[in-house]
This record gives sequence, C-alpha cells and structure tokens, in this order.
Amino acid sequence: MSSAFDFEPKPRRASVAVDVGGVIVGGAAPVVVQSMTNTDTADVDATVAQVAALHKAGSELVRITVDRDESAAAVPKIRERLLQLGLDVPLVGDFHYIGHKLLADHPACAEALAKYRINPGNVGFKDKKDKQFAEIIEMAIRYDKPVRIGVNWGSLDQELLTRLMDENQAAGSPLTAQEVTRETIVQSALLSAELAEELGLARNRIILSAKVSGVQDLIAVYAMLAARSDHALHLGLTEAGMGTKGIVASSASLGILMQQGIGDTIRISLTPEPGGDRTREVQVAQELLQVMGFRQFIPVVAACPGCGRTTSTVFQELAQKIQEDIRASMPIWREKYPGVEALKVAVMGCIVNGPGESKHADIGISLPGTGEMPAAPVFIDGQKAMTLRGPKIAEEFQLLVADYIEKRFGRGQAAAE
Repeated sequence: MSSAFDFEPKPRRASVAVDVGGVIVGGAAPVVVQSMTNTDTADVDATVAQVAALHKAGSELVRITVDRDESAAAVPKIRERLLQLGLDVPLVGDFHYIGHKLLADHPACAEALAKYRINPGNVGFKDKKDKQFAEIIEMAIRYDKPVRIGVNWGSLDQELLTRLMDENQAAGSPLTAQEVTRETIVQSALLSAELAEELGLARNRIILSAKVSGVQDLIAVYAMLAARSDHALHLGLTEAGMGTKGIVASSASLGILMQQGIGDTIRISLTPEPGGDRTREVQVAQELLQVMGFRQFIPVVAACPGCGRTTSTVFQELAQKIQEDIRASMPIWREKYPGVEALKVAVMGCIVNGPGESKHADIGISLPGTGEMPAAPVFIDGQKAMTLRGPKIAEEFQLLVADYIEKRFGRGQAAAE
C-alpha cells in the first residue's frame, strides 16, 4: 500500500566523522548529546561539580566558557580534577573575541581542551578578523584539536550581511531580508570552513553549526547547510527559552531536522529556572532522541494520563516514583545491567487500556480504577504473572521491577546466555 507520506526517518546525511576526545561526531556514529555549563569557569570547584553532573546525566561532550585569563588558567585544573574523579569527559572551550590570545598565552588550556568552538561573527573585526581566525586554526593544528565553527545570528558577520544585502538590492531584491539573513548564516559557516581548510586544518577536524532562535529559520538554515556541505553538523536552537516553551521549540525544530537525516550532535539550550537543575537540558536531549527511535538511554515508563475512571492518584505516584528511581539509578545500572536502557515498564490506571498496555511492556501493572475491584494484575513479558492486592501494591511492584531487571540484565544472566 503506497502513500504520499514518508513515515520513516530519512537515512542520516553522509558527513565526515570527527573525533572529539574519543567521542565520534558524524559519519556512522549515533547522534551525540552535549551540554554547556553556566558556572564561572575560573571557579574550579563549581565547574568540576557541574561538568560531573552533566556528564553523569548523559552529556557526552561538555562545553565551558573560556573568556579571560583566569578561566583559561583553570581549564587544565578542571580537566585534572575530572580525571581524578574517573570522569574522562571531553571538554569544549567556547571562545569569543580573544580566543586567539587565550590559546596562545595558555598552552596548557589549549592542550587540555578536546575541541575549540569559535564564532566567525566575533573572532575578530575588519583587518584583524582573518588574522585572528588563522591564529586559532593554527593552534588547533598544533595541538591536533577539532574546531566547531559556530555561526549565531545574534553575532552575525555584519560585513558579510551588508555585502549580501547590497548584492540582493542591486539584483532587484529577489530575496526577502529574512532570506538574505539565512543565506548569510550559511555562507559565514561555509566560507570559514573553507578558510580553515586552506590554512591546513583537515576536513575531519571541522564541525559546523548555524544557530538561530526561530524554529522555521533553524529548519531552513540547516537544510541549506546540509545540502551544500558534508561537514558534521551540530544542531541547536539558540535562546530556545525557559520551561515548556524551550522544550517544545527545540524538539519541534531538531525533531524535523533529524527526521530528514540532518544532525550529528545536539544540544537543547534551555534557560534554567532560578535554582533549576542544569542537567534538565541533557534529559530533554536524550528523551528527544529516544522517543524518535534514534538512541536508547533509559528505560521507558508508559503511564496512564488519567481520566474520570482514575480518581485515585496511586498510578501517578507509582509512575513518578519508578521514573525517578530509574533516572537516579542509571549511572550505576549502565555498568551493572548492560542493555537495561531497552526496558519498557507500564503503570496503568484502570481496566480500559491497563491490561493491554501492560502486555506490550516488559513488565506492567494495571492498577484499579474508580469502582474497580481492589486488585492489580501484573504482566511480565506479555503474560499475566500475578495479581497484587492490599495497601502495599506500589511497593511490591517496585520490588518486582527490580527483580526483573536483575534477572534479565544482571551480569550472571548475561554470562549464562
């Protein structure tokens, strides 16, 4: 049965693979999750703590700000402290304005970083632009580091934008101002990559990004960039926003691009709420990749949304508790239970969909809804295994989940198989 709609993701766009401190970005490698600290990098203790938290949450690359001498001097100390904690996480240095000077003045920083991120819109201005860009590229070559050339429309190369606007006007303005801006973003990335290669930086040491804050603009810019380059691409909606707005905007734009096979590494740039957890952006990135079927990071908990049949909050509380326990346990489980991220758990609230959903899961429970008998059938591997009754149904089911994980994913079972 044919359809005008393509329901399957397109194959990943062919891109050059880049080794970033042992993490492969592009090529045939899975889409990589990365994040960025918001600490003062000069504060070694605070930065180490946040990098460790982001990495333990699942961030495979962590970017840190390197904006002055004190932060550059702190980078090798941060790297050393992380290694002492057993955390070999690649650190990406985020440079603006004076990156050429900081890398030259702090060779230990240049060595400790796994990648440099530079912005062609503010790497230098007028006659200093190409010179300072070249100095950073030469440092990358000297220390064998990859570079992300990260264009951002908030700091776009104004000389290039003005030139393209003038050319468009001279041609009778066939493009809108928005279209010219998009073209400027793409050209800024491509021209900078071309210059880097002319200076001697290998193609497999370059990653490109082109960040904007509008969903439709992001989709358009990356589609253009992907069609005109085989460089590995970092996806991210800049200034995505806070809370659900940032999550929805990032998921909508990045989801569409990845469905089209575009994107080799992603960051969800959420604005944290005051006192909020920075690792939230890592969680959202993982969940986006997982729900789209590109990667698996953590067991899935399917839970009933609730309706008039489910006046009890037991299923909500149980689903939340299991989800929290799983996320908290994953750093240990990844080592102890290989493959556990594929686990599917169902916590349902009534007889309508409860048994069916529970059968589809590896282990599931159908809790009694309003007016139903106070019994909760448990299904394991698609078969009804038992029925729980009494005031401790939730606690008993949690123990069953733990037992199931140990039996299916424990090292003893893996060895036996």
